[in-house]
Amino acid sequence: MKRSKRYNELLAQVPEAPVDLAKAVEILKGFGGTKFDQTVEIHMSLGIDPKQADQIIRGSIVLPHGIGKTQRVVVFAKDAAAEAAKEAGADEVGQEELGKKISDGWLDFDVCIASPDMMGVVGPLGRVLGPRGLMPSPRAGTVTPDVAKAVAEYKAGKVEFRNDNGGNVHAVLGRLSFTPDQIQENVTAFLAFIDSLKPNSLKGNYIKGVSLAATMSPGVLLAA
Repeated sequence: MKRSKRYNELLAQVPEAPVDLAKAVEILKGFGGTKFDQTVEIHMSLGIDPKQADQIIRGSIVLPHGIGKTQRVVVFAKDAAAEAAKEAGADEVGQEELGKKISDGWLDFDVCIASPDMMGVVGPLGRVLGPRGLMPSPRAGTVTPDVAKAVAEYKAGKVEFRNDNGGNVHAVLGRLSFTPDQIQENVTAFLAFIDSLKPNSLKGNYIKGVSLAATMSPGVLLAA
């Protein structure tokens, strides 16, 4: 892949050896200068076997300082739960009519939440929502009887993640305009949460490598 002159210039500023979190954030903050506020991303290489169901790393976390973006949330709910979701700030709430809208191709949202009694409506949407990482799941906290709480959490900056087929986890942890302390606190919270999910069946090293990057920057390796 051909890299831009800017990218190559930034790459030359990245130490080959891993650095501590404070230094990594300092380096990233120096990679600003774009016309938009870049996202801060974390990329983790884990020593898990993604083919083993008991080694899947998946979950969600409300970061201390959010992600610097207002997420668009849709909710499948009815009656009192639907009203509560609307009051919590859901962008759209519905039932069968919302399901048809999505099956017809509307996907202008970031998070999909459903109450358990709506899974009969949501289930058939798996072929549309699943490939885009939008399918509600109890494990991720997006299938829940307390849809209002889930909406509030995602509006506050809750982040979902799941390992890929190579055993890697990727997540957005904020914006480059955040203060160094805010970025560090978000990263520290995320790393601690991933560490808490270490599978009991895992043999060998769990966290093999971690890097931080911004949208248009090379990654900076973090020291263990």
